[in-house]
Amino acid sequence: MNSIDNKKDYRQGLISVLGSSIWWGIMPIYWQWLKPIDSIVIIFYRIVLVALVCLIAALIAHKKEEILAPLKDKKLMAKLIIAGVIITLNWSLYIYAVNSENVIQSCIGYYIEPLVVCLFGMIFFGEKVNRHKAIALIMGAIGVVAVVFYFKQVPSLALSIAFSFAIYAAIKKGLGMPPIISLLYETIFLAPIALGIVIYIETHGIGALAVATGGKYFLLMFCGLFTAFPLVLFANGANKTSMFILGLTEYISPTISLFLSIFYFKEEFYPVQLIAFAVIWTGLVFFTIGEYREYRNAGNN
Repeated sequence: MNSIDNKKDYRQGLISVLGSSIWWGIMPIYWQWLKPIDSIVIIFYRIVLVALVCLIAALIAHKKEEILAPLKDKKLMAKLIIAGVIITLNWSLYIYAVNSENVIQSCIGYYIEPLVVCLFGMIFFGEKVNRHKAIALIMGAIGVVAVVFYFKQVPSLALSIAFSFAIYAAIKKGLGMPPIISLLYETIFLAPIALGIVIYIETHGIGALAVATGGKYFLLMFCGLFTAFPLVLFANGANKTSMFILGLTEYISPTISLFLSIFYFKEEFYPVQLIAFAVIWTGLVFFTIGEYREYRNAGNN
């Protein structure tokens, strides 16, 4: 692959991960709109609808042979199933955090997560860290530590969110397959179980239909599309960028969500969070400079 193709892939990958981060940043608004539907009910609907959306998209965008190909590789299928369980856990923790008015705690988790992703990139993928990236990583860590130290604890919810998504990112990095097909197999094996639970809770009057008012049930039907779209973007970016880029751009999502928690959801805001923002985003400036220099040098070779 020549330098022009490398540049094109890099640009597409970067746009994809930025798009997924921005989308995830504003998603708390959508999940809060679904109240008073219980978080657990939303999670089961989400599994079923994501699988359905991905199946339709795969049938439109790919040939039958390409869709069925992963079934021939047992190791690949094992990775996809594991990735599906992990991302479902991450979804569940995130929706619970948002709908239990713990958006800020979920943000702490997603601030920790990029650091774990970067660490995984160095340990498992042998990615090198230049001076600018090292400064960005250190400043990001300082910002996170400041937030955690102020609250006198590292919440288990935040840590679970961070590590579950970092593990998912590492698994996706090594797959190298079409995003839609990948996400289809991550959800399709869990979908029958989730569908059975949805049918049970709805027929027993304890599901979404029992509490949804107005157009909220209709709005719930979009959770599959709203989930699949950013995950496909992320998968595309994971195949075309480094783990470090995946990690550092993920600061965008919790930053947007944190601003929403303060100004839209009216959660309590602490001065230390402003300090953490300043430190982290200063680190991102260093990261951007380092990435630009590497990108420019690659184009000159």
